[in-house]
Amino acid sequence: MSERELIISELGHRGDGIARTETGPIYVEGALPGEVVRARVENDRAFDAVIETASADRIPPVCRHYEACGGCSLQHLADAPYLEWKRGLVVNALRDRGIEFAVADTIAATAGGRRRAVLTAARAGNHTLLGYHEKASHRLVNISECPVLDPAIVSALPGLKALAAQVLPKKGELRLTVLNTTAGLDVSIDKADKDYNRKIPMLSQKTAELGFARLSVNGEVIVEFRPPMLDMGGIGLVAAPGGFTQATVAAEEALSRLVLEGVGKAKRVADLYSGAGTFALRLARKANVHAVEGDAAAMAAFDKALRKPQGLKKVTFERRDLTRRPLVRDELEPFNAVVFDPPRAGAQAQAEQLAISKVKTIVAVSCNPATLARDLKVLIDGGYVLQSVTPVDQFHYSPHIEAVAVLKRE
Repeated sequence: MSERELIISELGHRGDGIARTETGPIYVEGALPGEVVRARVENDRAFDAVIETASADRIPPVCRHYEACGGCSLQHLADAPYLEWKRGLVVNALRDRGIEFAVADTIAATAGGRRRAVLTAARAGNHTLLGYHEKASHRLVNISECPVLDPAIVSALPGLKALAAQVLPKKGELRLTVLNTTAGLDVSIDKADKDYNRKIPMLSQKTAELGFARLSVNGEVIVEFRPPMLDMGGIGLVAAPGGFTQATVAAEEALSRLVLEGVGKAKRVADLYSGAGTFALRLARKANVHAVEGDAAAMAAFDKALRKPQGLKKVTFERRDLTRRPLVRDELEPFNAVVFDPPRAGAQAQAEQLAISKVKTIVAVSCNPATLARDLKVLIDGGYVLQSVTPVDQFHYSPHIEAVAVLKRE
């Protein structure tokens, strides 16, 4: 392992600084473009980097856990270049697929902090650790603060730790999914000790003392003091235990606005990978909507929301695994517009069917620029034309970025 001086030219897609050398790129964790660092180098990685010349864009991290915690990558980068880097993640992914397009500026949608957190708990002797894993490690960082989380979740960390301690397995870790709702915190614990049943009275009492709205363990609702409601654009929806929601309210509103603008005046819309109805419920204020989702709990939450009069247009739904069984061309025929928001693996099978359909407008929402670019390439090759691509940042300080793309058939 040799020591070298390195000049950082760019940021990689994971937030590492990259030095271009005669032997290939070298990745330097924590380094920024324009910086000169000295580090020990092994293969394509730098270790024990010392910054000799700092970037003007470098700022002090805002969290005491930043150096160890693997939750954030770029607390040390100023806002403007940070948002431009996020935009670049989308630009580069499109370019890799041969798509040259003027991607819009990144929308910063982190205001108020993340309302949903996925935390890990584990034993350390007689103590309980609660937090995130260290960078490139299975060890846990026992957090006492987290600047990306909603303050309501941060203030509940001691109580969450105490609750987790009661159901920790003898070996291994458990996971807590915490969601801040209009009724308070909804807590879902997975991988709890199998003997948690005998502790249900105590868990219920502890949940009441902490003021949480609901507690679920290993998929079972233990106690619900108040329905954990989410506001979907003025429509109330009870969250599914541990279910998916957009991480921040600001991002949900930004993504929804882009989807509604993209759909335009379409009267018949299919919302694919619809989840619990984040977009479908908003779309149904002005169009007839058919929602398709594979997750049973999400569909149940959506169904329950529809049972109350909401002043919506006609809404239908079906449970269906779109990866295995996408809507085919004939099934897509009735719709003027289609929205799809798949998991990170993307929607290739569905994109292939859309590419041979007559749907006029497609709005693609994605949390993975690489699979978004792949799916857009399929649609473009099928005759669709990109109208807009807008990045939305709801995972502050991380390499993750959402994007909304609008396409029209010529």
